[in-house]
Amino acid sequence: MTSDRKIKANRANAKVSTGPKTHHGRARSAKNAFRHGLSFPIESDQALCEEVQALARQIAGPHASAHIQLLARRVAEAQVDLRRVRYARQQFLSEALAKNPYHYEPRAVTRAKMRIIKHFLTPKLADIPMPTLIENYLTTAPEGPTRFATVLLKETKRLLALDRYERRALSRRKFAVRAFDEVRRRS
Repeated sequence: MTSDRKIKANRANAKVSTGPKTHHGRARSAKNAFRHGLSFPIESDQALCEEVQALARQIAGPHASAHIQLLARRVAEAQVDLRRVRYARQQFLSEALAKNPYHYEPRAVTRAKMRIIKHFLTPKLADIPMPTLIENYLTTAPEGPTRFATVLLKETKRLLALDRYERRALSRRKFAVRAFDEVRRRS
C-alpha cells in the first residue's frame, strides 16, 4: 500500500512535469507524430485505402466470402504498411547521403583537423604555406562505403525506430497470412 506522503509527493511532482510550457515547445511536441507518418492508420489516407482494397481483391479472388475478404484486407493492410516503412527508410537514407558530406564526418577526424588548423594558425607558422598533403586531408570528406557506414552510425536511433515499424508490419502480415491460409484450407 502506498503511503499518503508518497501519494502527495507524486502528485506534486506530476504538477511540475507536465510537458512543454512555451508556445514553441508545445508546437514542436505536437508535430512528433508527423515525423514520418508511419504511426497513422491506413484509413487516414484515401490513396492508401484504395491500394489496400485493390490488393485485398487480388488476394481474396473474385468469388470470395465476406470473411475471406476481411482476412485478405488484413494481409493487404500489413503489406502496404510494410511497403510504407521500407519506402520511408529508403527516402531517409537517400536524404542523409545527399547531405553535406562534412555533416557525417566522424568527430575524431573533425577534432584532428581542428588541431592541425590551430597549429598552422599560430603566429610563428602563419606565413608558412600549408603542405599539399595536409591541405588535401583538411578538405576531404568521407566517401563511398566509409561515408555510408558513418551515416548509418550517426543515424542509428532513427533507423532503429524504422526497424521497429518494419518488424511490427512483418509480424502483422505473418499472422494475417496464417489466418487467411487457415480459412482458405478449411473451405
